[in-house]
Amino acid sequence: MLFWRVPAPNEAMLISGSKRRRDDTQFRIVTGHGSFVLPVKQRARMLSLALREAEIAEECVTQQGIRLTVRAVAVFKVGDDAVSIANAARRFLTEQHRMEELVGRIFSGHLRSIIGGLTVEQIIRERDRVSQEVKAGSHSEMEKLGIVVDALQIQEIMDSTGYVDNLAAPHAAAVASQARIAQARADQQAAEREQEAAALKAAYERDTAIKRAGFQAETEQAAARASQAGPLAEANASHEVIEAQTLLAERQARLAAQRLEAEVRRPADAEAYRQRTLAEANRDRAKAEADGRAYAERALAQAEADANAARAESLKNGNQELIAANRVVEVLPELAEAAARGLQGSQLTVLNGTDGLNEMVAGLVSQGMAILNTLRAQTGPVEAAQSGQGSTGQAAGAGLQVREQAGSANGAATAGRRDDAG
Repeated sequence: MLFWRVPAPNEAMLISGSKRRRDDTQFRIVTGHGSFVLPVKQRARMLSLALREAEIAEECVTQQGIRLTVRAVAVFKVGDDAVSIANAARRFLTEQHRMEELVGRIFSGHLRSIIGGLTVEQIIRERDRVSQEVKAGSHSEMEKLGIVVDALQIQEIMDSTGYVDNLAAPHAAAVASQARIAQARADQQAAEREQEAAALKAAYERDTAIKRAGFQAETEQAAARASQAGPLAEANASHEVIEAQTLLAERQARLAAQRLEAEVRRPADAEAYRQRTLAEANRDRAKAEADGRAYAERALAQAEADANAARAESLKNGNQELIAANRVVEVLPELAEAAARGLQGSQLTVLNGTDGLNEMVAGLVSQGMAILNTLRAQTGPVEAAQSGQGSTGQAAGAGLQVREQAGSANGAATAGRRDDAG
């Protein structure tokens, strides 16, 4: 809008020629809003309220007489209140660009004054104290100028005489010694750690080499097994075939042995047993025949002897009944021969071995003894015939009984015959 002026946020507009005044000022101060400025009648000017910086580099002499060069920085601005703005406007409105220089000079004077009452050690150790005392000493002057000091910092203290360096030398030497010791320890620890790292690296390389060698050996072994897998499988197959053939041969041998046992040895044993049995039977039969003939001959001889004695005795006494007995004696050789023929040529099978043979011979002997006893028994009636009894009939009965006994003996011998096949 024409003739409407608005100051910036960090500016104060000063309008002169206005009838409205404040605090006995000759101008009107406008901040934060706009205002009309009448042409010709009024004039508006701007005063910066922005933050400013003043650098200070001043040679100062301490309480000890030591010359120091102090570098500091002061941060300030025009106050926001109307009084500060009015004071700054009256002094710096036309020379705002020189405000840093002017303020710097004021701070330099106060800085020299404050440092002159302190020692080098106090200045070095208590920089904040120096800054506060400078600010406090310049407060009244800054207030009159409408300046507000935000901060004052001492940046550097330089000593051309070397006092500060000498003052710091013991501490510097101690620090340097500690630094060297610390460095030596650090180097030692670093060396130890490097050695440990080298040892660990060597161990790792060794383990890696061992594992690599193991893997290589396993690989080569697997390759060898793979290359031998074919021949090994063929050998195993051949071994299995040989084992199967061996088992088959063993089974065939056992089968052949069983077949030989069933078809050859057992029939041969049976045939040998049959031949042995037949031989034993023939032997026993021949023995029985010999024993029978011998016994018949002995019985016949005894009977003849007894008959001859009886006949002689009878003839001697003139006994006619003994003529019949004499006839019986005459047929005894025929009876014995018949019994011998019954045994001769017969096929005897002894069922009970030696016991059966003994039983058969005992039967023959008993038959012969029966005949002999019969003959002996008939001698009694011969003697009785002398007393006048019927001797003729008794002699005839005796002869008949002798024939029956001989027939029984012959039948017993015949009954023992067996066919070889039976």
